[in-house]
Amino acid sequence: MSEGPQISQERWKFLRDVAVFEFKLALNNLHNFFQIPISLVVAIVDLIFKGESEGERFYKFVEMGRTIDDSIDIYSVIDHRERSLNREYTVDAVVKKLEDVIVRKYEKGATAASVKTALDRAIDEMQAKAGEGRARAAEAVKSAADKLREKMEQRE
Repeated sequence: MSEGPQISQERWKFLRDVAVFEFKLALNNLHNFFQIPISLVVAIVDLIFKGESEGERFYKFVEMGRTIDDSIDIYSVIDHRERSLNREYTVDAVVKKLEDVIVRKYEKGATAASVKTALDRAIDEMQAKAGEGRARAAEAVKSAADKLREKMEQRE
């Protein structure tokens, strides 16, 4: 059974995207491998030898790292797809929420135990909110699996 030129083009684009994605992941991991220890050294140097502003060298190094990450652009193979990021559950959003709990409790003169209790409550709340989307995510995975199964059956 001969496949049409459209299917062949799609397959080769897919294979190219897989290869490019894997290459970018490896490149980014290599970048992170070096960035972690170097950023710590730069931060220590900034603590010992103050620049014009606090953390000047560190932030400049982080900016260079972002430039490299932007150049690697790991997820460019799916630029054409809708982004599904829930801004409430980024690492930054979670850290900020937990920091806010600690700061509020500290400002009220709270004890370590009451800070721990407040953090537990905040984490429980985030987990409960995240759980609301669990059914939707499970349905999306099931739907994708069903479509894949249908495609496989059509090829047989």
